[in-house]
Amino acid sequence: MKKTFITVLAISTFIACTKREDTKASEPKNETSTASIVIPDSTTINKAWMNYATPGEAHKRMAEDAGVWDEEVISWQHAGAEPYKHKMTAEIKMIFEGKYQEAVHKGDFGGMNFEGKSTLAFDNTTKKYVSTWIDNMSTGIMIMKGDFDPKTNTYNFEGECEDVVTKKKKKVREVFTLIDKNTQKLEMFDTGYDGKEFKNMEIVMKRKVK
Repeated sequence: MKKTFITVLAISTFIACTKREDTKASEPKNETSTASIVIPDSTTINKAWMNYATPGEAHKRMAEDAGVWDEEVISWQHAGAEPYKHKMTAEIKMIFEGKYQEAVHKGDFGGMNFEGKSTLAFDNTTKKYVSTWIDNMSTGIMIMKGDFDPKTNTYNFEGECEDVVTKKKKKVREVFTLIDKNTQKLEMFDTGYDGKEFKNMEIVMKRKVK
């Protein structure tokens, strides 16, 4: 029933849109008639959606990170700045029937309680990993996309965000290395006020083994 509903909804929406276009007398007629547009059959549509929604090998690899991790954090405010060190913990789990990885990070940051949450997805359609980040010290969402290199066991992410001081867009980058089963390293790279990239954070994660 769910598959049929998706198919009917998609086709109904398409037909409704084309009808609305035809009734607009004040606008030029669309030279492309509906007869020349090929609508995929229900089997093709349902198969595509099933493939999109079914976890694969990438999701199995993400699930291997489930557990509680100790984190040694080093951060730099700008290039050449004195490093600031602190500790956090992360609890990682898979959500929505193994489709996404969720990680909740908690710790002390300069005497203030810190909590952040990341999600990691593998989009079966684009074949890209998508990472999001939110925390209690900001009001925005950081989004990055990237790939996994099996030769180096490394995720490489790139994204863009607005600098909170200059209000201008800047590039950000992340390298996440799976050192071994119970050790990972996250390296964050920011863009400085001079327009040059610098390393602004490094986190070494150690899984708590029972």
